[in-house]
Amino acid sequence: MNRRKLKGNLILLLAAIIWGTSFIAQSKGVEEISPMTFIGVRSLLGSLSLLPVIFFLDSRKKRTGAGYQKADKTLWAFGTICGLLLFAATVLQTVGLVYTSPGKGGFITALYMIIIPIFGLFTRKRPRPVILISVLVATVGMYLMCINEAFSINIGDVWIFICAFFFAGHILVIDHISPKVDGVKLSCIQFFVCGVISMVGALVVDKPAVEPILDVWVSIAYSGVMSCGVAYTLQIVGQKYTDPTSASILMSLESVFATLSTVVLVSLGFPLTGGAMSPREILGCVLMFVAIILVQLPSKEEHKALTQ
Repeated sequence: MNRRKLKGNLILLLAAIIWGTSFIAQSKGVEEISPMTFIGVRSLLGSLSLLPVIFFLDSRKKRTGAGYQKADKTLWAFGTICGLLLFAATVLQTVGLVYTSPGKGGFITALYMIIIPIFGLFTRKRPRPVILISVLVATVGMYLMCINEAFSINIGDVWIFICAFFFAGHILVIDHISPKVDGVKLSCIQFFVCGVISMVGALVVDKPAVEPILDVWVSIAYSGVMSCGVAYTLQIVGQKYTDPTSASILMSLESVFATLSTVVLVSLGFPLTGGAMSPREILGCVLMFVAIILVQLPSKEEHKALTQ
């Protein structure tokens, strides 16, 4: 591995660590304030945190005269669509974390890596055999994680499973439009749209107060600035230096770090929703991680293209 690719992989690994540990911040935040309020404040903070990045990048592009793009109708239209999908996904995910552990939530969310190829069936794109194997392995893993011996399922697991479909749709829209627009500006707009919708919903349903929000400012700051702002910027930078397959695998490791951080904090005595994971649930996590890695393995054609 050359130094350029190693640099990109390490940057993406750091992004995955931030995303994984942000599940704990979400879980702790919704213990004090409603999911809608948490998402609204976090998303608006994430949007604001990207403004200095946009200013810096635009200033550099104007100096060099390369790649500068204004926020046109296309950017705002797709930013709004992404914001709506992100709103649906994060609301379901955050509500789910009220009832289940951050570790389980991280792994179930990561199912978007498998759902995306399945969506290809609707476009008459025949999946590779490894995709079908991945779906089977992931199904067994989800059964071990989410369904207990009494054949009942945690409602939080259901909400997060549904959220994975919205994240898959969000990723597909990003994949379609990202080559045509400024990625950082698109992210800023989507967080702004998601934040505004969430805050309107919070004002109507929850009537949020300032004091409870200030009580969880650490969770909001970490989730907003680090997860939304910093990690997304790291993703953009990291993907410049490495190939898409390696990038996808590294970013899916957020589920592993969500589990590891949960286990570490629970062992240190920090109370977390859902508590420690049972051996059965850990085995389910392992199977789901195997499925996620399998679905990212390149085809013969992709392998040849990467080695040429």
